[in-house]
Amino acid sequence: MSLVKLFICVIFVLTFAMTSAAIDKKSFGKTPDGKEAFLYTLKNKNGMEVEITNFGGCVVSIKVPDKSGKFADVALGFDSVADYAKPDPYFGALIGRYGNRIAGGKFTLDGKTYQIPQNDGPNSLHGGKVGFDKRFWDAKDSTDASGQHLHLHYLSPDGEQGFPGNLNVDVTYTLNDKNELSIAYTATTDKNTVLNLTNHTYFNLKGEGSGQIVDHQIMIAADRFTPVDATLIPTGELKSVAGTPFDLRKLTLISAHIDDNNEQLKLGLGYDHNFVLNSGGKMAMAAKVVEPASGRVLEVLTDQPGVQFYTGNHLDGTAKGKGHVYKFRDGFCLETQHFPDSPNHPNFPSTELKPGETFKSTTIYRFSVQK
Repeated sequence: MSLVKLFICVIFVLTFAMTSAAIDKKSFGKTPDGKEAFLYTLKNKNGMEVEITNFGGCVVSIKVPDKSGKFADVALGFDSVADYAKPDPYFGALIGRYGNRIAGGKFTLDGKTYQIPQNDGPNSLHGGKVGFDKRFWDAKDSTDASGQHLHLHYLSPDGEQGFPGNLNVDVTYTLNDKNELSIAYTATTDKNTVLNLTNHTYFNLKGEGSGQIVDHQIMIAADRFTPVDATLIPTGELKSVAGTPFDLRKLTLISAHIDDNNEQLKLGLGYDHNFVLNSGGKMAMAAKVVEPASGRVLEVLTDQPGVQFYTGNHLDGTAKGKGHVYKFRDGFCLETQHFPDSPNHPNFPSTELKPGETFKSTTIYRFSVQK
């Protein structure tokens, strides 16, 4: 064999090995009822790594470089599944059936009123007392030229947490060589139901456990937001952000207005609001976050009509993970979603899913560095 042919063969073998590399799978401990969870590690050619567990579909860690090439984990999380099984701040979790709040835990479909658990004062939050974040998901992994994939499936039975219909949910996490973590959601039902799926990862681009995130800069591509009442339920108004602390249409320090004397900020103890994206449900840039010291940049693209910007206002030092105690505003969330309490607001984009229909949505978290 000539040297040229040998070189071509070597390149082919190395390329095949890179694109067919197996996803690492290891035990993540056991839940209090003795069921074992697993931790899957997705990697790309740039050294970026994402760890995900099949318990709650939780994103456990995201390791990305800064402007000097130093890697850090930018996702708040726990060390074992035992901590995720406890009541927690939904670190990294898949949220369903209904992300965010439903007023009074009630909604009406086809003339019938459904009652779901009221686990946030008078309201339902993130699917009830035992949402998708506390369920084991069937997991399969694969690798191809487009990246490494973790495929998760969960069947939510008719009546679970009070929701109607047998709901089949498939979620695929994909890490590619563009340093993009994408989340593709698909769902079908055999009864008319409501659905609002999202992911609840808390980010700190300095590195988790590195203190508050108020020194980050944020842009949200939204001309309007949904004001809330005292229990954080939308009033139904789609209010202009102009002239308010919610005008984040240009990169703005989070600290610039988070403590303003503003009724909405007082109700949320900071930012905890749904922004009405200008894209109107078409795939587009929803938000961008820059951490100036590290140079890390996070861009969020989605085809959802809204995004909940939450600044970790309820982190109080009781959650401890990865050797750190997570305190007030130590992380932020950008939860792509339909609007909170949509089943009770006909003027909001509908969250109904009917038999014969397929819900599909994709969100991409793209990481880079600012030169």
